[in-house]
Amino acid sequence: MDHYDFVWRSLRRLGVTPPETDDAAQRVFLTLAQKLPSVEGGKERSFVFGIVMRVAANVRRDRATARLREVPESDATSSLSHDATAETALAHAEERATLDEILASIPEERRIAFVLFEIEELTLVEIAEMLGIPQGTVTSRVRRAREEFRAAVTRHRARNKGV
Repeated sequence: MDHYDFVWRSLRRLGVTPPETDDAAQRVFLTLAQKLPSVEGGKERSFVFGIVMRVAANVRRDRATARLREVPESDATSSLSHDATAETALAHAEERATLDEILASIPEERRIAFVLFEIEELTLVEIAEMLGIPQGTVTSRVRRAREEFRAAVTRHRARNKGV
């Protein structure tokens, strides 16, 4: 139970919706239980976070696939034009998808440090201990990830300028 709150918050911050979070957390802990013998002592939290990242990506992918199967594009477009709440939900979904796309463009080592620092709000010392790497390495990864994040945001804005 030590990691449950961390897993739940991380899943939510990585794009898993509230109704999906409990099932996703269960998947994380099932995977952890299967792989527990291979987890190095002292690196449990970073191992858990790696599982969280993969489960969250799978949940988002599954959700997108299910949504494409359930609602024909013409039906979704016509109903959204009449429903402000649906428009808001769509805008949030698009923003979340954009964030997911931008985060996915950052190499995993740097993305993990960035998410733990900027989104999960852990300290550099906590991240270094969690990942078993020097604090300077964490600082460097977060700095480089910020640069890559800014560049990705700039590219996204340039692509969507005319939209």
